[in-house]
Amino acid sequence: MKSNRRFFIKTMGTGATGLALGSAAFSASSCKSSDNMKEGDDEQVLLIGDNIAVTDTQYGKVRGYKLRGIYYFLGIPYGADTSGPNRFMPPVKPKSWTDIFPAVWWGNSAPQIMEKRYANAYSSFADHWNYDDVSEDCLRVNVFSPALNDGKKRPVIMWLHGGGFVNGNGIEQDGYNGENIARFGDVVFCSVNHRLGALGFTNLAAAGGEQFAASGNVGMLDLVAALEWVRDNIENFGGDPGNVTIIGQSGGGAKVTTLTAMPSAKGLFHKAVVLSGAGIKSGEKDYSEKLGAYVLKEAGLKASEIDKLQSLPWLDYINIANKAAAKLAEESAPPAPGIRRGFNPFVDGFYLPQHPYYPEPSPTAADVPMLICSTLNESSPNRTDASLENITLEEVVEKVKGRTGFSTGMGDNAAQVVEAYAKAFPEKRPVEIWSMIGSNRQNLSLLADAKSRQAAPVYVAWFWWQPPLFDNRMRAFHCIDICFWFHNTDLMLTHTGGGARPRKLSDMMASTLLQFMKTGDPNGGGLPAWAKYTAENGETMVLDDVSIMKNDPDREARKALPGVGRI
Repeated sequence: MKSNRRFFIKTMGTGATGLALGSAAFSASSCKSSDNMKEGDDEQVLLIGDNIAVTDTQYGKVRGYKLRGIYYFLGIPYGADTSGPNRFMPPVKPKSWTDIFPAVWWGNSAPQIMEKRYANAYSSFADHWNYDDVSEDCLRVNVFSPALNDGKKRPVIMWLHGGGFVNGNGIEQDGYNGENIARFGDVVFCSVNHRLGALGFTNLAAAGGEQFAASGNVGMLDLVAALEWVRDNIENFGGDPGNVTIIGQSGGGAKVTTLTAMPSAKGLFHKAVVLSGAGIKSGEKDYSEKLGAYVLKEAGLKASEIDKLQSLPWLDYINIANKAAAKLAEESAPPAPGIRRGFNPFVDGFYLPQHPYYPEPSPTAADVPMLICSTLNESSPNRTDASLENITLEEVVEKVKGRTGFSTGMGDNAAQVVEAYAKAFPEKRPVEIWSMIGSNRQNLSLLADAKSRQAAPVYVAWFWWQPPLFDNRMRAFHCIDICFWFHNTDLMLTHTGGGARPRKLSDMMASTLLQFMKTGDPNGGGLPAWAKYTAENGETMVLDDVSIMKNDPDREARKALPGVGRI
């Protein structure tokens, strides 16, 4: 497959769109003309060579490179190729190597539908997508570190990408890059690719028996294997395997909540951060087994021929599986509120014993502190449609009757919901009310309430910062807060515009994340005093140019929402 990434030298980053330029790159001193340069003002920033960035893993040595003082190791195998007989199977450890592994380029993205990935020019611009080759040899981890083998144990971030459970990769947005937060906080940053969609979550246990018992959850078992790799190897990269924070956004946030309910992941991480992905429920066993049967039927195979699914080209298999999923969905009654369908993790009673946080929180990670954040405008309906700025509340009522944004439709409750949000937020225009309803925090509050019943604390944030882009119509959209947490606002320019204003908030948010990683308490990073969340008060940090602590600011509005939302 032809690569879609930018040229390597551009990726190294010497201009405003460089992959990991910190805020210092935008200072006046960095813009001197060559005539005024003094010796040493413009030193070499990229170092690569035989003995520059080499360290050990349990499978063999790896060689990366050093960029602006941070060590990059990209695409390190933490598992074997998942194609052929390994398809639908739990991850297998990679074979050891004798030569030094070249960890200088991103690992393959997991198999997913790439056709028309860049079809929407504005979306491609805004999210600045990065995709490379796609293959089943995708179990790879990236590591960014300030130092190697120096005896210092640094906190470790494990980033879990978004895209539901069907799309994405560990570096699909520039804002996922770990260089700046590694430097800013003296931490080790890891990101990971793993199996997605039909290749990660087709439950064939009913048809294939014990051999395929894990098939419906292997995409999550990949993440457990990646965390085991961190436990066994991260000290060689300057990290502390005893202080690992898992953090994910959107589908990555649901991966975080799922991992907190998996016994096999217990003890592999010590703090958890959920961004815009409050997955309180997973899929259900009966439906996943039925979906597996539909896949076999769509492929024209009997249960005794299930192994033939392992030899199909991955794209052929995904197309067959997606057709089967569409047919089953059409023939089935709507799911219970909050239940995931399609190719997602499901409660199998073993790898995932229960729904993560509903009706009761899983006890597996009861001692793990959690930080939860969502954005004001997860669903932002009019980035490129200026006419919607003039929509009326009456028109909003009609808009939200059916599915809106990330939430199920309001149906007959639409007028009541719109009235409740307009009353709670009288300063918001109708288009913003529409956005807030489609971005409602119902699932987030359920997750926070459930987590607050456990021993470890939970902290809740609501991101309100608005970027000055698209004539101020982008608002606080889905994904925008990621680059603030990772100190990448001057890197993810298409989300922030860059400059001092977003950088000021990012300084505080990144410092706060670091405090949470180190202590399990976010206080001390420059934001106002942050109280632990309680179900009674709903303590929430509203993140903006001027951040403020509030008690459950949308509680009255949420009371009008029907059922359990789907954010």
